[in-house]
Amino acid sequence: MNYLIGAFKPACNISITFADGKNRKQVPLKKENGQTIMVPLFQSQENISGKISIEPVLGKKVEHNGVKIELLGQIEMYFDRGNFYDFTSLVRELDVPGEIYERKTYPFEFSTVEMPYETYNGVNVRLRYVLKVTVSRGYGGSVVEYQDFVVRNYTPPPSINNSIKMEVGIEDCLHIEFEYNKSKYHLKDVIIGKIYFLLVRIKIKNMDLEIRRRESTGSGANTHVETETLAKFELMDGAPVRGESIPIRLFLSPYELTPTHRNINNKFSVKYYLNLVLVDEEDRRYFKQQEITIYRLQENS
Repeated sequence: MNYLIGAFKPACNISITFADGKNRKQVPLKKENGQTIMVPLFQSQENISGKISIEPVLGKKVEHNGVKIELLGQIEMYFDRGNFYDFTSLVRELDVPGEIYERKTYPFEFSTVEMPYETYNGVNVRLRYVLKVTVSRGYGGSVVEYQDFVVRNYTPPPSINNSIKMEVGIEDCLHIEFEYNKSKYHLKDVIIGKIYFLLVRIKIKNMDLEIRRRESTGSGANTHVETETLAKFELMDGAPVRGESIPIRLFLSPYELTPTHRNINNKFSVKYYLNLVLVDEEDRRYFKQQEITIYRLQENS
């Protein structure tokens, strides 16, 4: 019986270590099983290097048809779970067919790797980067080991960042102007603005400002759209009067935002909106939505 149990164990143990693993920043990554692990953080054009160790189990030799490491950038749609679309695929052959009798170490390096998209875990889609080591074996079944890492890319502040000015109104009942200081915000930014009441003939009970994330996956008839309200900020409680103005000051840092992603590999998009909601005393809702762009600014380490 012990022999049967042993038959299903992998023939060797594989470990993957990064060359600068001890000094490189680690960030949390949520796995499919809901667990959160700490993994190294990279950005596009960096070198990714390290060592692979392969150790036979119980001192037995491992016959193999070659050893390779792949660096993969993958997109997975949750309605098509298990099918990964590779947008980046690099391979290094580490060993020719042969036998491994004892622990063996292989160095690897991928130089100035093009990683154009950020790691993303969404409602219906995820984008991940992974190192995949394969010890190819015929009858015994190949042994595969994965190592996740996270990619974040930084954007300089935009040279042009126009303010947003909009009007919302119901004829002869309500006329409001609102203004936000800019249209592009970094992840730790502050939204500053003002709301002016030019005409108020309905009894407004309260007013909120929401940050909404809209994730679109697929295309054409197969497009799935998920909208999440990430933040709700009460601007006013009670009835405003004509001529009144209300300041807005909303800090983005407490919320789990990502940069705006536009048409990533024709697979998905992530957009953010500011949604102004007014509720009158009869619980009728009036709202005006405006898209904003979110980007990741280089952090001072």
